[in-house]
Amino acid sequence: MTNTKARTAALITPVGREAQDEARALAADGRTGKAARRLRRGSWLKRGPAREAVELLAGGHALPTSTAQGLAALRELDAGLVGELTALLDDGQQIAAVKLLRERTGVDLAGGYHLVLELGGRPGED
Repeated sequence: MTNTKARTAALITPVGREAQDEARALAADGRTGKAARRLRRGSWLKRGPAREAVELLAGGHALPTSTAQGLAALRELDAGLVGELTALLDDGQQIAAVKLLRERTGVDLAGGYHLVLELGGRPGED
């Protein structure tokens, strides 16, 4: 049974192309546990989202490889949430935005922080 939060986290968390390719090959060999561990190494995926990511890769899906791609995926999945996050950022509530993103998507702290930074523009970039 698919966990919606875990699936969302898998769809918005960046994972390097090499890790995706290795995990896809491992999953094709029936080694899904090892594939999930490979995805977790060097990414911000937690255990549940990593298992969902393996399913996505096995089904021919590609995962985001950058925070910008992860944010684009989030915009497609839940534009309303992105609007709420933007409003929080406009009010200077970055921590509240990260907390809301984590609660609604299941993304881990580092991943949520980087997605919120991407959404709000990086500090010092004007």
